Amino acid sequence: MPKKLIKKWMPSPEKIQSNKSLHFLGDVLHDPNLWHINRRSVSRAFLNGLFFAFIPMPAQMAFAAFVSIWLRSNLPLSCALVWISNPLTMPPLFYANYVIGAWLMGIEPQPFAFEPTFDWFLSKLGDIGAPLYLGSFVVAIVASIGGYFAVDLLWRRTIAQSWKLRKLRRKADPDAGEDA
Repeated sequence: MPKKLIKKWMPSPEKIQSNKSLHFLGDVLHDPNLWHINRRSVSRAFLNGLFFAFIPMPAQMAFAAFVSIWLRSNLPLSCALVWISNPLTMPPLFYANYVIGAWLMGIEPQPFAFEPTFDWFLSKLGDIGAPLYLGSFVVAIVASIGGYFAVDLLWRRTIAQSWKLRKLRRKADPDAGEDA
C-alpha cells in the first residue's frame, strides 16, 4: 500500500494531540498504535470508517474516532473515511440504502422528494426509517468487511511483489548488497 502517500495526507499526531478541544480524552491520543500506518491499523481503519460512513446519524466522525481508539486502528484514516458520506453524496447514497432496505423487507419503495432539512427527516422517519436503517446497516457491514479484506489483501500483495522484486535485483547483481 502507498504508505508514504497516506502519511503525506494525514495530520501529524502532534497536531491532533495539541488540539485543545480534544484534551478531555487525556492520554488516550498518545497511544502510538492510533497513528501507525501498517497493514493492521489501516485495515481496521477501513473497517471502522466505512461502517460509520454508511450509517445515517449525526456525529459519524465522533463515533468513528471512539471506535478507532477501541479497535486501535489508525485514527485519522478512520475519521477521514467517514467523509465518503458528505453533503454531496448523502442523498444518492442513503436513497440507495433505503431502496435496498425496502427490498430486504419486501415492501415497495415510496417515491418522495428529498429536502435537506432536519424537520423533513423527522417527518419522514416513520415512513422511511426502518428500510433506511436496515439497508444502511447491511450496506455498512458489506462495505466495511469488504474494505477491510481488500486493504489487507492489497497490502500483502504489495509487500510480496516488493520482496519478489528485491530478490530479482539480488540475483541480477549479487555484489550490490542491500537495496538503497
